[in-house]
Amino acid sequence: MKKIIIVNAIHAFLERDKSILNRADFRIFTATTGKEALRIHREEKVNLIVADLDLPDMGGDVLCSEVRQESTIRNVSIILVCQDVPAELERASTCGANAWVTKPVRPEQLVESVGQLLAVSLRRGYRVLLKARVNGARESVPFFCTSHNISVSGILLETEKPLESGDCITCSFFLPGSQQIVADGEVVRLEKKPDGLIHYGVRFTDLAPHFREEIERFIAQAARRG
Repeated sequence: MKKIIIVNAIHAFLERDKSILNRADFRIFTATTGKEALRIHREEKVNLIVADLDLPDMGGDVLCSEVRQESTIRNVSIILVCQDVPAELERASTCGANAWVTKPVRPEQLVESVGQLLAVSLRRGYRVLLKARVNGARESVPFFCTSHNISVSGILLETEKPLESGDCITCSFFLPGSQQIVADGEVVRLEKKPDGLIHYGVRFTDLAPHFREEIERFIAQAARRG
């Protein structure tokens, strides 16, 4: 049975639509503060934490950082609920969260994020929030995007930011239970989707050995989950 903590963020939302997480194989815990969520997680070792970025006693990003710093509880997926503004996305991208949903929360967005993080396959269906930057002649300010596939050889990105084949970018992201991973890569493939977004295949060109080990560990764990 998968265990989930809902921290403050979407109590009212879940009351309006109880079917969102109404599955027999989910056990739902609720908390109103970050400290309460930490206590529950230490006791229950949950699989997923869904928290508001702004909590009564601490930021959701602070909660996330504290979880990642404790070796016995850090291997958990975390979704933050925030406003779709650069300042809040910046906080979500640097604290160790795996994904985010924006307010007002859309049921399909939440279900997709929960499903992907609780049923991770080897290379597919896992999305993570990344902070990226184009390097070189077209260097730009950092932008945010999400991944679809992750491997030691590269990553598949989805973003509204226009990129070109051959662009060199630097990506930073977190995997469950890992430190921040920073990798340089090159855009080698573009695929336009029906919704107008473009998927970019990025081949890693400079992946440090310890980051490679983190990704290999994640893939091995995902394979064991089936």
